[in-house]
Amino acid sequence: MVNFIMSGACGRMGKVIAEAASQRSDVNLVCGVDVANDKTDFPLYSDFSSITEKADVIIDFSNPAALDGLLAYALEHEVPCVLCTTGYSEDQIAAVDKAAEKIAIFRSGNMSLGINLLIELSKMASKVFGQDFDVEIVEKHHNKKIDAPSGTALMIADGISSVRTDDPEYIYDRHSIRKKRSTNEIGISSIRGGTIVGEHDVIFAGDNEVLTISHQAQSRNLFAVGAINAAAFLAGKPAGNYDMSDLLKERY
Repeated sequence: MVNFIMSGACGRMGKVIAEAASQRSDVNLVCGVDVANDKTDFPLYSDFSSITEKADVIIDFSNPAALDGLLAYALEHEVPCVLCTTGYSEDQIAAVDKAAEKIAIFRSGNMSLGINLLIELSKMASKVFGQDFDVEIVEKHHNKKIDAPSGTALMIADGISSVRTDDPEYIYDRHSIRKKRSTNEIGISSIRGGTIVGEHDVIFAGDNEVLTISHQAQSRNLFAVGAINAAAFLAGKPAGNYDMSDLLKERY
């Protein structure tokens, strides 16, 4: 049994994860952390310093502003962390990497198995097409999502960049750019509206043909399952940085 703390327990994903965990026998939600004071079926704290329960891992689906308190607690109590929050600054990412020298940290901008397969397929396509095809990434999310582009879009772009040799440049907005598209560009566009859970299209546009690789998240439950699986995977792991590829290698 893996006991976990839910950071961002009163948010949309926190509630979905709590419900998903209640249906499983291999994990147990011991307490939550959130600045909101919603009614929950488990102990809820406004900050990590107040926690009295012991846990094997922390699942974080909150806000980048919560990172300092989370890492301070995790390092003091040597608790591994599954970080699902996106929108971290470069300094925060550096702090996460520093913490990973002492504790196990699983970080992913998307906990979906399908998205991680999409990334691998996109890397394969990029290897085949090279600079002969332009690459555009379009991501769509609900109107309450704060960060743009999505962490998943950046994961996809980073995956494609890792197999290219032309030092790709990410272009987020072309309205002020009055020049021909360069061959090393990776365009990233964000759409916010309604209740879209999450959609990502990777477009490879060449001469007279276009390949589009798409993924649609139809329920937040898939992210909850991924986060819980990551927590079960991470518990007891030695210090270091982990991601979905490590989980997939162990399970598949």
